[in-house]
Amino acid sequence: MSHQQVKFYQTGTLTVGNRLLDAEQRTVQATIDRSNSLDSGHRACQGCGEALGARYAIDTAMRETNNKVIAANATGCLEVFTTPYPETSWTLPWIHSLFGNAPAIGTGIAAAMKVKGREDIRVIAQGGDGGTTDIGFGCLSGMFERNDDVLYICYDNQGYMNTGVQRSSATPGGARTATTMPVGPEPGAEFDKGKNVPLIAMAHEIPYVATASIDRLHDLEAKVKKAMSFRGARYIQIFVPCPLGWGSAPAQTVNLARLAVESGIWPLFEGEYGEITSVTNIRKQVPVEEYLKPQRRFAHVVKNPEQLSAVQAIADRNIRKFSLLEEQE
Repeated sequence: MSHQQVKFYQTGTLTVGNRLLDAEQRTVQATIDRSNSLDSGHRACQGCGEALGARYAIDTAMRETNNKVIAANATGCLEVFTTPYPETSWTLPWIHSLFGNAPAIGTGIAAAMKVKGREDIRVIAQGGDGGTTDIGFGCLSGMFERNDDVLYICYDNQGYMNTGVQRSSATPGGARTATTMPVGPEPGAEFDKGKNVPLIAMAHEIPYVATASIDRLHDLEAKVKKAMSFRGARYIQIFVPCPLGWGSAPAQTVNLARLAVESGIWPLFEGEYGEITSVTNIRKQVPVEEYLKPQRRFAHVVKNPEQLSAVQAIADRNIRKFSLLEEQE
C-alpha cells in the first residue's frame, strides 16, 4: 500500500476519523466535505457493521469521482434498512436490484453511460455475502469474465441476516445459524465448506481485488480509492460484523473486526490481474479464542477443544499463506 498505516497510539484516540492527524493524513470521514452518501434516518441495528462499511466505501468512491457515482444494490439488509418505501437514506443515484443480479444491473448501467458518452460517471454494484457468494455468484462471475467497468463491493457479515440468520457460503465453520444449530456430534456450520470469493475473483485475473475491514479505515479507503483508479471489473470484500446474527454486543463491532484481522481469520490483501500485490501485516497474532468468545454464535465452539483447534488452524494457515506476521516479510 502507498499510504502510511496510522496507529491509534499516534493519535491518542480511537476516533474513527483520526482528527488529531495532519489534514492530509485524515480519512474521508474526518473531513468536512465528506459526501454523507448514507445519511441519517436508516433503520440499521445498533452497531451494524454493514452500515459502517457502506458509508466508508461509498463516501470514498464519491470523493474520488467528484460525486459521479451510480450504485446498484442487491436485495438484503443494506437495501432493506436504507430504503423503507417510500423513503431512502442514500444521497446518490441508487437502484434496487433483485437478490442475485446486482452485477448484471451494474453492467447495464455502465453500458448505458458509455453509449451516452458519460464515461466520467462510475458504477458500483453492492450486496451482502448471500447475494454475492451464493445467489448472485453466476452474474458476478460473468461480470468478471467480461471485465465490465464496475466495482463490486461485498459487505460480508457471514450469513443471511435479513431473512433470519441462515447459513451462507461465507458462514465460517462451527458458527451457529438458524440452519446450522449447535446440536449433534459436530455442532454448528460444517468446516471446510463455502467459497473464498476474493481468491475466485483473482482467478478471473480482473484488474483489482482486495479485502478490507471496518476497523482499518485508512486501509479501506485507500483500497476503494485505488479501485476507482482502474477501469474494468474490480472486487472488494469488506468484513462487517453483525451484532444481531453473531450474538455480539453492538459496542463490540469494530473490536471484533480488529480481532478477526489480528487473529488471522480475516487476511487483508490486494491483487491485480491475478497476482497478490500486497498484504497488511499484523505485529502479533491474537489467539482466535479472543475473537470467538464475544460472539454467542461460537459459544459451543470455545467449549469444544476440537472445534476451537480447527478454527485456530484456519487462522494459522492464513498467517502462513499470506505471510501476515511482520517478521515473516
